Amino acid sequence: MFTEVLPQQAPSRAAADADPAGPADPAGPADPAPANAAPADAGSTAPGPTAPWPAGDRRRARRRAPRPRFSVAPYLYILPATAMLILWTYLPLAQTFELSFYDWNLIPTQPKTPVGMGNYAEVLALPELHQALWNTLLYIGAFLILSVALPVAFALLSKRVSGRAKTVYQALIFVPYLVTPVATSAIWRWMFAEEGGTIPAIARTLGFEMGNVFREPGGSMIAVMVIVGWQLLGFGVLVVSAGLAGINPDYEHAAGVDGAKRRQILWRITIPLLSPSLVFLALMTILLSAQWTFPVIDLITQGGPSGSSTNIYYLLYEFGFRSFDAGISAAAGVLFFIAFGLVALLFVELTERLSFHDN
Repeated sequence: MFTEVLPQQAPSRAAADADPAGPADPAGPADPAPANAAPADAGSTAPGPTAPWPAGDRRRARRRAPRPRFSVAPYLYILPATAMLILWTYLPLAQTFELSFYDWNLIPTQPKTPVGMGNYAEVLALPELHQALWNTLLYIGAFLILSVALPVAFALLSKRVSGRAKTVYQALIFVPYLVTPVATSAIWRWMFAEEGGTIPAIARTLGFEMGNVFREPGGSMIAVMVIVGWQLLGFGVLVVSAGLAGINPDYEHAAGVDGAKRRQILWRITIPLLSPSLVFLALMTILLSAQWTFPVIDLITQGGPSGSSTNIYYLLYEFGFRSFDAGISAAAGVLFFIAFGLVALLFVELTERLSFHDN
């Protein structure tokens, strides 16, 4: 029942030399290839190609292949958000563009008088617009320091704090951002009050009188910058801290091993890798600085004195809801929309060039 399989003995070297054809195949000679077999490519070990399908089989297989079906379900998920976006953003934008070509006083019973491009020409000639534009540029420059540069310094300082003290430190900086602008304006107006205010009392102790800073042309804008910058500092620190958390610490360790100083590590490693967060903060500051200052201006200075603290958003509000000139307000709004849109496109285009990513 059992057959013993003996190992085959390899031919000796002398026998191999005597037989030029080499040792015989133990399995016997290979069967000859069929006459109709296709020749294999040189150097290929794969079997020869199979016969192609008939044309009718290919058509039937193509008909049996499943076709992608159109599904409405994914569009239903985004339908509420899309409807709200159209209703509250794009529809008012279209109505604003339409109103910019009419003269109307916001009274529903009064007709709209077409004026063509007259509103745009009148807006561009207004001296109030030039002052508001200049003030807006000053606000942007101040907030680039208060909401971009200072958060970097505070976030770098927070890296040296550890344990629960770090959490308390970050919370104290971020809490002002959670306070509403109305409450913030009320608190700072009380602190800057000429009679009984905390800050003027400290100033008198130091030997100089502040007066009413909200009624002085030079002090009203500075007061608005300080109030809004104090409130936005926490948001900037949060964004920069998130960017620092995403930087691999091995880079700093490797640079330290190579003998790099702390200042060199900061300017050549940390700041370049932090550039995406800084570009984001700079873009938000340029686009939203006028919006951030609007509630503070409205509640404390009302754009005064003599328009020294106004900005373009507050100017639009005065045109539309104090002068009741919807056409002028709409024309100015369209111009500002186009200007900020171009700035945003330019900034987004430069983002990849200004940003260094950890690859």
